[in-house]
Amino acid sequence: MYEHTDIALNIDHSSKIPLYLQVESLLRKIIALPKYQNGELLPNEINLSNRLGVSRSTTRQAINNLVNDGLVERKKGVGTRVSKRPTISRLDNWLSFTREMNAKGLKVINYDLQIQEELASTEVAKALKIKEGRRIIKLHRLRGTEAKPAVVTTSWFHPRIDLELDEDFSQPLYELLDKKYNTVVQYSQEEIRAEKADRLLAEQLNVEIGDPILSRYRIVSDQGRRLVEFNKTYYRADSFTYFIELQRI
Repeated sequence: MYEHTDIALNIDHSSKIPLYLQVESLLRKIIALPKYQNGELLPNEINLSNRLGVSRSTTRQAINNLVNDGLVERKKGVGTRVSKRPTISRLDNWLSFTREMNAKGLKVINYDLQIQEELASTEVAKALKIKEGRRIIKLHRLRGTEAKPAVVTTSWFHPRIDLELDEDFSQPLYELLDKKYNTVVQYSQEEIRAEKADRLLAEQLNVEIGDPILSRYRIVSDQGRRLVEFNKTYYRADSFTYFIELQRI
């Protein structure tokens, strides 16, 4: 079973990252494999725990998190497999620009992509709860479709992530953080507002100065509630719609 996962079944016991989070991250990679998407059972708790050198309670906690996200389902006496019904995880609830455009059959184009080191401003330091002036990584992107640019986004990352300046940021950001930096983002605090395009945004998004745009400020945390990213994004008003469903309690 293990030889055919194409994923190394091991975790770092010396890491500061909790073991259950490492196991969960590993399982997320495993369930993305075609054979598990097609219904094959996941390794059982005992075998997986023995393989990774962790307790069953650690493995169970990791699997429970996937169950709670609707990614896998358990059946007593059968085992655990990827859920057959369409589900949306907490991460997927923040539908990225790339995923939304791909769902519409549109190709995403990076009109501009810049990555650099800079000193944390007062605003960024407050958002990431670090000291002002600390050296951090900043990622700036202008993206859209072949028809037009649609979104300007700037991200600042917590120094703990230790991103590399020569990283390939043309791929989906959160997939990169998961696969290479063992950081699974889970929570997002967002502030959404309507604004008017200033001269710079008007030039980047190909709109008129004063045209309406949608702005979103986001603070992203991992599964342990540790801060990962502070993000500012500006959308053309004709390119995005936010749909929110609320339940009265």
